[in-house]
Amino acid sequence: MEIIAIQGQSKENSGKQAAKSIRRSGMVPAVMYKSGGGDAVSFSVAPEAFRHLVYTSKFKLAEIELAGKKHKCIVKDIQFHPVSEAVMHIDFLELVPGVPFKAAVPLRFAGQAPGVKAGGKFITTMRKINILTTPENVVDEVVADISTMDLGDTIRIRDIKLQQGVMITNSGAIPIANIEIPRALRGGK
Repeated sequence: MEIIAIQGQSKENSGKQAAKSIRRSGMVPAVMYKSGGGDAVSFSVAPEAFRHLVYTSKFKLAEIELAGKKHKCIVKDIQFHPVSEAVMHIDFLELVPGVPFKAAVPLRFAGQAPGVKAGGKFITTMRKINILTTPENVVDEVVADISTMDLGDTIRIRDIKLQQGVMITNSGAIPIANIEIPRALRGGK
């Protein structure tokens, strides 16, 4: 699991005026919530500090340093500017050991499907999976095995094997990929 170090600067005031002055200074306003509940902490961050955390398809943890103390977090929400798409505000969720949290992690497929070798087309319908886990069991991706898929087969969320301590919150009946039979193999017109 990749961890991105971020240096945060505490802010005294909160509200729209404080957020505007932070943005004018070239920083991004941020809030850190605790996964077990409790007070939220407001701070500001330099935009280049979280670039590798936001602009990626991978799931990564953030280690935010505030006033000499380090906090392990995940990105909870991001607000982008509607025109420039610059980050306007970012919310983090601090991970507390033993307290479960929800996250969306990338879905990856492993193996070679016999249906693809036979001429079928592999089509994915999902790219991210919602999980519920604790900081001790967190995973950076969910892997689905497609090595048994033949022509016309569909793999669903319930077919994914997970490690202990990780639970998928999406419905088990949702298809995540299938192997389409090409027209030439169907015998149709």
